[in-house]
Amino acid sequence: MPDGVTDHEFAAKAESAIEALQRGLLGLADEEGFEVDLEGGVLKIEFEEPSNATFVISPNAPVRQIWVSALVQSYKLAWSQETGAFALGGETLAQLVERLVRLHLGR
Repeated sequence: MPDGVTDHEFAAKAESAIEALQRGLLGLADEEGFEVDLEGGVLKIEFEEPSNATFVISPNAPVRQIWVSALVQSYKLAWSQETGAFALGGETLAQLVERLVRLHLGR
């Protein structure tokens, strides 16, 4: 286990992280007029303004990562013991997604 988490731990941490991300985005979604939908463990963020776009955040159990597809790019976040969160290059899942949402909105 190179990332230090079991399959069961990954599933629990990923579910918790994605649900927390959904809750954290609801206020901004109301303010900015985009949709946040969690279904089957996959979080979709759908924009109509300033252009149509969909961000997809999903767990990838075989590699124990959360994958973010946004702005024509793919981000693969692994569990970080240091931050206690899924992270990529020191940026947590919540920080990454908020940055990408604001970038899409032009904020």
